[in-house]
Amino acid sequence: MAQEDVAGTAHGAGTDNTVEIRVAARPALIPTVRAVASDLAARADFDLDAVSDLRMAVDEACATLVAMAAPGSPLRCTFAVSDERIEVTARVETGTGAQLPTDSFGWRVLQTLADHVAVESGEEDGGRPALTIRLHKLAGHGL
Repeated sequence: MAQEDVAGTAHGAGTDNTVEIRVAARPALIPTVRAVASDLAARADFDLDAVSDLRMAVDEACATLVAMAAPGSPLRCTFAVSDERIEVTARVETGTGAQLPTDSFGWRVLQTLADHVAVESGEEDGGRPALTIRLHKLAGHGL
């Protein structure tokens, strides 16, 4: 059975909010993360195109990371929501030396859907190797 933890905390004054979700790094749980992203964007009054783009970008980022995740590791996604954008950080533990290719079709999709995207490699608490994808999407309020 997969463990899902959802926690939301407000940071600072104003309207900034951060929501973190942690699920097992399995493809079957990506729709849960995608639904959280979509709901947060809709509640932040993003236009329909921006909501759709964010949902697809989160799906692609999570699918990419889940494919590279070490067995039994969690997928952690943090959503920092402000009036005009949502910043997403998705992270998994990986095997030694795992690197995310930035010349793949999936990476190009991410670059197209998000307003900014970056990948980082490093270590989780405890020294285990990890990969992180950071992206943000602007609200896209059209005229």
